[in-house]
Amino acid sequence: MIYSTAQEWRNAPQKRVLLFAMSGLGKTYLSNLVRDQGDWFHYSIDYRIGTRYMGEFIADNAKREAMKVPFLRDLLRSDSIYIGSNISFDDLRPMSSYLGKPGNPELGGLEWDEYTRRQDQFQKAEVAALHDTGHFIQRSHDLYQYPHFICDTGGSICEWVDVNDPDDPIMTDLAAKTLMIWIEGSDAHTAELVRRFDKEPKPMSYDPVFLLHTWKAYLAEFDIQPNAVNPDDFIRWAFAKALAHRQPRYKAMAERWGLTIPMDAVAQVKTAGDFVDMVAEALEMRGN
Repeated sequence: MIYSTAQEWRNAPQKRVLLFAMSGLGKTYLSNLVRDQGDWFHYSIDYRIGTRYMGEFIADNAKREAMKVPFLRDLLRSDSIYIGSNISFDDLRPMSSYLGKPGNPELGGLEWDEYTRRQDQFQKAEVAALHDTGHFIQRSHDLYQYPHFICDTGGSICEWVDVNDPDDPIMTDLAAKTLMIWIEGSDAHTAELVRRFDKEPKPMSYDPVFLLHTWKAYLAEFDIQPNAVNPDDFIRWAFAKALAHRQPRYKAMAERWGLTIPMDAVAQVKTAGDFVDMVAEALEMRGN
């Protein structure tokens, strides 16, 4: 790790941190909190994906729908109107909408081949955005003169990492530049994530091997054809599987490359100073 002791972390003139966890456990909360206090640059992986790497895909998908409306089609062809996504740190719905869900087209589902094509696009985009972290560390310091840096990753980072490979290219790159912190949720937090997701199921991105296995298992268990699948029902069913699938990956990432901080500790952080203290305590505990 780039900081081996709590004192080294506290004394560092340029603190660099990367947070990873399931969505809803506090990554963006902490990132927004330290950024709003003025000394931290917030690099959002999902925002980078949606603007730099998938912005054209997202906009073209919206244009494709608009082309189905004769009035809008004529305006688009003559460049009389502009269609683009208004993605932000706090609103990633344009990207989620593009990723979509597999299943019955009449219920808003995508054909399996189209769904997996978009999943592949997202995987490439996320890996590229993760490798851009070093560029933004330098940019935030040299251009914007921020002393500190925090990277807010998407929940799917663990899908592209080989936790059994100490030389995994993603993790070795990130660990050489940032202090990597896993926010670990309890069973109660997991239950709350499932409850939230069940209320409002959102598209997610998965390792293609896990995704295909889960899709086939769903079709077999419910004895249903792909085009008859209710997209929300599948996504809900897959989410519970994903939690169990991702938890050991996150844990292995933290054990090999970083720190683990419980979500309960995150909930107590109210200032940037609290955040620095929380990380220092985690470093002390790891050193003992």
